[in-house]
Amino acid sequence: MDREAYRNCCSLIKVPRQSYEQFWSSHFVDYIDRELSYSKFFKKYLLPNHPCMFSRRFTEDWKCRKQWVSEEGKPDFQKLLQEFDETPVPVANCNAKEYNANPKQVMSFKDFIHYWKEYIQNGHSSPKGCLYLKDWHMSRDLPEHNVYTTPVFFSSDWLNEYWDTLEVDDYRFVYMGPKGSWTPFHADVFRSYSWSANICGRKKWLLYPPGQEEFLRDTHGNLPYDVTSAELRDRGLFPHSEEACQPLEIIQEAGEIIFVPSGWHHQVYNLEDTISINHNWLNGCNVDIMWQFLQNELSSVQKEIDEWRNTMDSWHQHCQVIMKACSGINYAEFASFLKIIADNRMAFLNACSTGDTSDYPRHLSDTLTTLGPYHAAFDLQRVAHIIECLLCNEDFKRLDHSTLTLQPETMLQQIRETIQSTRGQHLLYQE
Repeated sequence: MDREAYRNCCSLIKVPRQSYEQFWSSHFVDYIDRELSYSKFFKKYLLPNHPCMFSRRFTEDWKCRKQWVSEEGKPDFQKLLQEFDETPVPVANCNAKEYNANPKQVMSFKDFIHYWKEYIQNGHSSPKGCLYLKDWHMSRDLPEHNVYTTPVFFSSDWLNEYWDTLEVDDYRFVYMGPKGSWTPFHADVFRSYSWSANICGRKKWLLYPPGQEEFLRDTHGNLPYDVTSAELRDRGLFPHSEEACQPLEIIQEAGEIIFVPSGWHHQVYNLEDTISINHNWLNGCNVDIMWQFLQNELSSVQKEIDEWRNTMDSWHQHCQVIMKACSGINYAEFASFLKIIADNRMAFLNACSTGDTSDYPRHLSDTLTTLGPYHAAFDLQRVAHIIECLLCNEDFKRLDHSTLTLQPETMLQQIRETIQSTRGQHLLYQE
């Protein structure tokens, strides 16, 4: 039973609203339908790494919910075509498998909408397969389309702050897909958080808490492509699958926003023709999870090419190159990432102490001002902790530190001096 049906049943038998919401939250996933302070979200969901769902009231003022959706609650193809027409977009084929994902092609938005209309007219089927517009960097490619606002709960976003500073990439995406389109089993990039808002349509999410995915590996150590596949019952192929818990199954309605915590593997289905906005993001609460992920990635690379260790003087450097190619980041770039985050927060705290924010970037100033100096101090403490971890890591020690933008000992000292000078040395974030 989805939440709407459950809510209707409770209404029929006159169950008080507070009672059925408490039951739903304790048995399924917390549902947030009223004002919530950032501090409470921070303590109840970010730090404990716990999922939740925000009601449609948090997106009701978004332009895309008014401009992209018809009166019937369906994608408004005509208005969408007026906005995007010949724009090139990435499209995946959900009926094809390439490694553990779907192969992608680039096509014009107009051609995708033409396909989508035909797909609906043919009873949601097509000889072209089930095509899904996904991972479209609309915000990056078309910054003038200001059609939604990132909720404050997800605004402490180091990942996009870093890429925005470099002006080369971002992790903000638009997804558009017909009924039946889906995303195979995975965890998000760098083990980041994600949030996903349905502009229209409904999704079904299957989520596994961190660690449960280990029971789902096959005899070769590979994760399944589809966790609903009958082959998972084959003990010869998936020897530990029966030990895994049942996934948390969530139905996401139009307008609602789901918060997916770090390292929660998941699989997602569009139950109707659906449009969604998705961000990957991370911050001081889960940067340690990212650091552990990077260590695991490097370890996997080292095991793969271990037989050449003694034949190459630059073996460790090659491991970093391969890691970057496979994961999108290596230790040197991670250090650069930490430096930019730390520099921004030290500049903010110093500006707060002097009262002069004129030279501080406006978009960062707005975010950090909203969250406040306590939060900036918390961020710096988390960066300092990770830098201390880097200094103890043998693989990081092997890097040529003269080529790094981050000189760890110097940065650590600067962070400590900033926190002390702004009298926030022992402050953790609170409200």
